[in-house]
Amino acid sequence: MRLVHDKSLMVIVDLQAGLLPVVANGDQAVKEAAWLGALAGSLEVPVWVTEQYPEALGGSEPKLLEALPGHRLWQKVHFGAHDEPDFAAALAESGRQQVILCGAEAHICVMQTGLGLLEAGYEVYWLVEATASRRVAEARLARERMAQAGAVPVSADMVAYEWLNRCDDARFKQAHRNFLKGRSARPLVFS
Repeated sequence: MRLVHDKSLMVIVDLQAGLLPVVANGDQAVKEAAWLGALAGSLEVPVWVTEQYPEALGGSEPKLLEALPGHRLWQKVHFGAHDEPDFAAALAESGRQQVILCGAEAHICVMQTGLGLLEAGYEVYWLVEATASRRVAEARLARERMAQAGAVPVSADMVAYEWLNRCDDARFKQAHRNFLKGRSARPLVFS
């Protein structure tokens, strides 16, 4: 299954300022989510950001939100975002069936969101380099469990090039100039 930009929606789970200092590779998760989210916005792919109990964990990381001017913010009390009735209804109403999923913590809120999406019949794409936990081993275990449940592990580059689909149009040239060209040498950790 290839990703198609007009069937996709990106969900960034709980990359919150109060949580990130204790998350392994949290800075990378924010940078990668922001990068792909900004590209998504330029391709008219909706970007949704969730926050879990912001009174204690703080709001979303400001650097992330700066990169996502058109995002939709959801506050949640369930660990799985799809367990929130308004979130589930809005997602169904969007008509988007392919969900690119990332955030923190991988083994709690991201995984439970992904499992809920799979149970509801959505295609889930686990954005590996933008999904993190306090312990790297738990992020890895969550990815493995999600893959066994039917989610597809992907990198941001995979998603970007599938959304773009071709190299001979103005959309690709703009994305290459604004997003892709400067990215190639960036070192990444895939947990």
